[in-house]
Amino acid sequence: MEPNVHFWMTQCQSFFQRCLQWTELLDPTNLFISISKIEKSRQLLLTNEDGSIHDLQDKRIQEAWKRSLATVHPDSSKLIPSFFRPAALLPFTAPMVFLSLVPVKSLKSIVLPQLSFCTYSTAFNVVNGNASYNRRPYESILLGTGVIASTAFFGLFLRLLLMKSAVKNVFLRETLPAAILTQVSAMNVAASRSFEPIRGIEVMDKEGNVVGYSRKAGTKAVSDTATSRVVLFGTSAFIPEVFSHFFKKTPLFVRYPQSLWTLKLSCTILVMGLMVPVSFSMFPQIQRIQCSKLEQEIQSATEETELFYNRGV
Repeated sequence: MEPNVHFWMTQCQSFFQRCLQWTELLDPTNLFISISKIEKSRQLLLTNEDGSIHDLQDKRIQEAWKRSLATVHPDSSKLIPSFFRPAALLPFTAPMVFLSLVPVKSLKSIVLPQLSFCTYSTAFNVVNGNASYNRRPYESILLGTGVIASTAFFGLFLRLLLMKSAVKNVFLRETLPAAILTQVSAMNVAASRSFEPIRGIEVMDKEGNVVGYSRKAGTKAVSDTATSRVVLFGTSAFIPEVFSHFFKKTPLFVRYPQSLWTLKLSCTILVMGLMVPVSFSMFPQIQRIQCSKLEQEIQSATEETELFYNRGV
């Protein structure tokens, strides 16, 4: 069994445990681990898989698991590119979220931030989604291009409607862009991972043996991940907007109006820094599902009552 699958299947069963684990995996230094160190860690885990699970107090084993979980895809056992590892999400998307929410008078000012956000989100979702189904490289490229274009257009269209609308309430006008960004992030997950509900993803027993491909499991994996993105980007976009709304009413803003953008950016990074591990921990990485909830052909292929699948990040 793939070590990462074995780990997530047997460890970190509670939300609090997963949150603590993700806090370690989101360490920015995980973006710069050399391939040789990753290979040595993987070799250590592969040669003594069962022992590695039970020796989690050993610092050498702890470091090996950290490197493996942070850099290797659990489905393909391939190295995740540095720019798209889970630890890269915060430093790449926080500035995009901030710039996407800056008040503008012209739509041109938010085209680049919106397009950058949709492009990175699409690549991140494709790379970190479930990879157990068959797909050709050109399919991923065509899908990714379509998702980037459609979600960016959707977000820009809604912002244009907001700019042209007659919304008078200042608070509502300031927070609606956050709602739009949240909707775009959820749509991006659903669209970029749309092959999973269509083709089905691997479901396995507790020993890691593949029982079949389930479209229902694929649908649940995408739905849960989209929900976690709504929580992540909704909170990360909404709280700084609320903070800015009330900060503008303080004497400090009147005296130092230029400080708003510095404080808003700091607030965005702080909230996202807290919400990334929380959102990643909302659902288990390797999820359980009752066999009775899956397709009939899968139910007839096994006597197990409970199966597992990789949700993706």
